[in-house]
Amino acid sequence: MAGSAQPHQLNKPLGTITRGTTGVNRLRRSDRWLVHDELVGARLRAAADPLVVDLGYGASPWTTLELAARLRTVRPDVRVVGLEIDPERVVPGQDGVTFARGGFELAGLRPVFVRAFNVLRQYPESAVPAAWATIRSGLAPDGLLLDGTCDELGRRCAWVLLDRTGPLSLTLAWDPFTVDRPSDIAERLPKALIHRNIPGEPVHTLLTAADRSWARAAALAPFGPRVRWRQASKYLREEGFPVREYRRRMRDCVLSVPWSAVAPKDAAAV
Repeated sequence: MAGSAQPHQLNKPLGTITRGTTGVNRLRRSDRWLVHDELVGARLRAAADPLVVDLGYGASPWTTLELAARLRTVRPDVRVVGLEIDPERVVPGQDGVTFARGGFELAGLRPVFVRAFNVLRQYPESAVPAAWATIRSGLAPDGLLLDGTCDELGRRCAWVLLDRTGPLSLTLAWDPFTVDRPSDIAERLPKALIHRNIPGEPVHTLLTAADRSWARAAALAPFGPRVRWRQASKYLREEGFPVREYRRRMRDCVLSVPWSAVAPKDAAAV
């Protein structure tokens, strides 16, 4: 196997203890996206060692166990390790998943994929570049990092996908039936962007245009929010926004764009 087979138990993992809020099925929208994403799937299937790290899983391991079960549909022999910086949250292994103490240094592991959900949200924006750099430096050569944020029930989600070179894309995903307009997701933007939702910044321009397209597609509301959002996405693309087109049937409303479409004007920030 490539990389370290077992996490290293460090005296002082990198990072600080967060609130640890979690819940059953809270990360279902990002998990659904992951198992269907071409790039994530290709990297998992091609990996000599399909090692995945769930970083900062919180006060209970439910979402880590769910991640493992869902990724096994892509790669049956995937190895999942849940890492928590708080030693009191480390639980015994179960259902083929290992749990250990670790932080941004990934406990010495070299995973092909890292999920860090609702972790950096609790840090200052200035801490994001260093945290991203530390995690990315620990990835396998073709490894990916997903840095995401969601609300308490997992109805509003946003995440950045990165590789070892930097951010690749931003994705927003939300419950079609409990969100009134796309810009409502702004409160759950990842830490790298949440303070950038102001006039003049690209992410604000995108969300404003998404709301405008959503309003323009109002005539399709009787057919349901999913149909309406597909049309709104089409309007966005017609305006020149590089919105990814999903041809498969989607349970969630999803807006995904290349990172270049939303990168902060102060590029040094990330």
